[in-house]
Amino acid sequence: MLHVALPNPNHKVKHLKLLFFSHVGLVPPLHQRSPSSLTHQKLAMAKQFIPLSSSILVAVISLFLVSTLVPGVGSIGVNYGTVANNLPPPPQVAHFLLESTVINRVKLYDANPDILKAFAHTGIAVTVTVPNDQIPLLTKLNFARQWVEDNVQPYTPATNIVRILVGNEVITTADKMLIGNLVPAMQTLHTALVAASLDRRIQVSTPHSLGVLSNSSPPSSGKFRLGYDIHVLKPLLSFLRATKSPFMINPYPFFGCSPDTLDYALFRPNAGVLDENTGLLYTNMLDAQLDAVFLAMKVLGFDDLEIVIAETGWPSMGDSTQVGVDANVASEYNGNLKRHVSSGAGTPLMPNRTFETYIFALFNEDLKPGPTSERNFGLFQPDMTPVYDIGILRPTARSSIPNNPTPVPRVAPSNPTPRSSKRKQWCLPKTGADDNALQRNIDYVCGLGLDCGPIQQHGACFIPNTVRAHAAFAMNLYYQSTGNNDSDCDFDQTGAITNVDPSYGKCLY
Repeated sequence: MLHVALPNPNHKVKHLKLLFFSHVGLVPPLHQRSPSSLTHQKLAMAKQFIPLSSSILVAVISLFLVSTLVPGVGSIGVNYGTVANNLPPPPQVAHFLLESTVINRVKLYDANPDILKAFAHTGIAVTVTVPNDQIPLLTKLNFARQWVEDNVQPYTPATNIVRILVGNEVITTADKMLIGNLVPAMQTLHTALVAASLDRRIQVSTPHSLGVLSNSSPPSSGKFRLGYDIHVLKPLLSFLRATKSPFMINPYPFFGCSPDTLDYALFRPNAGVLDENTGLLYTNMLDAQLDAVFLAMKVLGFDDLEIVIAETGWPSMGDSTQVGVDANVASEYNGNLKRHVSSGAGTPLMPNRTFETYIFALFNEDLKPGPTSERNFGLFQPDMTPVYDIGILRPTARSSIPNNPTPVPRVAPSNPTPRSSKRKQWCLPKTGADDNALQRNIDYVCGLGLDCGPIQQHGACFIPNTVRAHAAFAMNLYYQSTGNNDSDCDFDQTGAITNVDPSYGKCLY
């Protein structure tokens, strides 16, 4: 058997999940949670120390405590994979996520020290992973303590490490040694965290593919695979309950849909799928998958645990045999996903819930094996320009790119060709010009009263909506309006003259 060495053996190839969808159904149930006993205690304490006449203040504090302490309050994170040779340095990534996006959580497939250092003092919640091949070693307390000492303690609390995952989709590897050691490894790691006084700060869990289910369609039939249910998953769920950690699942409607169920998978309007056993109507595949997981947990008596969506996503490019694979559809799925898991609607069996969710993935990763789609799950290109925008960029970032990206205007070379009077020339931003400087150029030119309508919304040059693209138009507009003088393309040394026409589509320079 041929074995291919990957940069990250724990960063699995998701197309293999197709093997499990023949028996993994499309519907799951979730539970409705109420404030924990801890919440009730704190509410009672708050009321004891506040005069009864201050009823309004009590109500405000109560609402605050409920909103901050109720388990399952959703937030959007990303899976930060690194199976690529062209990714930006971690400090640049951390700064970008903090300053330009609303993403407040990242999940790593290892405990890369450079990445952990980069996220120091950002406040972004970081999840790290122990690779699958280290699971047997982790059952030994000395190794677990050393792992914590090497991979956690040097970085916390400056880096907000909130969770350690033991392996990735271990049960569906069918590796008996890994599976048999999974729960003992989690227990030993938790013991090491207790010894380091980090157990209240850092949870221990492990993510699963939907292959852990033997049945999931309809959701009411959701059950864990026979043999694993009692001997592996029940002890695992007991550990999660005891340590107040979530059950983590990787649902991918992309791998479960067909041309007939594409609308259902994408949260589009559709007739829905009726679960005749419960009478519940499912209008999207993700809810069905989550409810199947929930019912499988309920069968074992663990319907009180929080469920976290550890991975889900949709590729923006794929092979011709794959259904619904392009930037439009990927944007639609991830955008609808973000709205749905944060809406508080929950699922038919888990109403009034939000879900902590990690989109796969942060970047397109060019070294991933498998079909084309495997290398195109990213929200961002390696240069941190969006593949598409799902509303996670801050307004000040000004870097969204449409679902059908128009070719980006060319950037002038650092050493421009000498001007020739026989050719028309254009003024564009230099390679590497700072966005803040380019924004000042836009403000200056448009403030002069020149026609910047084409780079305003609905204008011919509005797309792509990036600072660099808009600056290219504005700087050239000024340059052309002043008679093509070389000095009018200086812009504090951020502009350069080129002989290459940057026009595209209906956007004419």
